Parts: sequence; C-alpha cells; structure tokens
Amino acid sequence: QVQLVESGGGLVQAGGSLRVSCAASGRGFSNYGMGWFRRFPGKEREFVAAINWSGRSKYYADSVKGRFAISRDNAKNTVILQMNTLKPEDTAVYSCAAGGNVDYYSARSYAYWGQGTQVTVSS
Repeated sequence: QVQLVESGGGLVQAGGSLRVSCAASGRGFSNYGMGWFRRFPGKEREFVAAINWSGRSKYYADSVKGRFAISRDNAKNTVILQMNTLKPEDTAVYSCAAGGNVDYYSARSYAYWGQGTQVTVSS
C-alpha cells in the first residue's frame, strides 16, 4: 500500500510557474505508474500528466502539453509536476495517484490517491 501527500500548491499570477510535489510512503513506489489529475469545482477529475515506473515514458493532456513537465525520483519516492505559463483555467485541485502501468489517462487505473493541493491562477 502507498500513501501520497501533495504539497506546493498556492496562488500565482497568470504566466507564472508553480511546482507541486507528491511524496509517497509505503512499499513499492518504484513499481507504480504515477499520475496527476485535477478537479474543477462541480466537475469530474481530469487527467493532467503521468509517468511510468521507470520515468522513461511520460504522458500529457493536450491542454498542458508544452507547459507542464512531470518527473519522478524513485530514490526519494517523489513525483514532481512543474507547471509553467500558468493560465486562469488551470485553477483546480491537483491530486497525485499511484497505479498500474496501463492506461495512464484513466483515473480508474490508479488505486491510491492523495488529498490534493489547491492551485489558483489569477488573471
């Protein structure tokens, strides 16, 4: 089992950058694919980015491609989402998730979830 805790959210102006982190505890972190999802008020979770167990394969939603970058450090049990050129429409609660290394785009592929961290982008 894996426990996930996000940090690094906050308030930033449009065009700015934020880095959100996900710290994992428990066994087997390096075996899991890791994903970031976001939730807008009153809406379903939306896929943002994912990375496979080794870090060699990365996946992004079209809406963040070229602006966001996902990375992981298996020695530190950490996943990072670097968010650049932020837009007001990126405002959401961002959650990390751990799961099997299949269908990275689907929330159903992930068994473990963090509580989330709020990211607010002002115009």
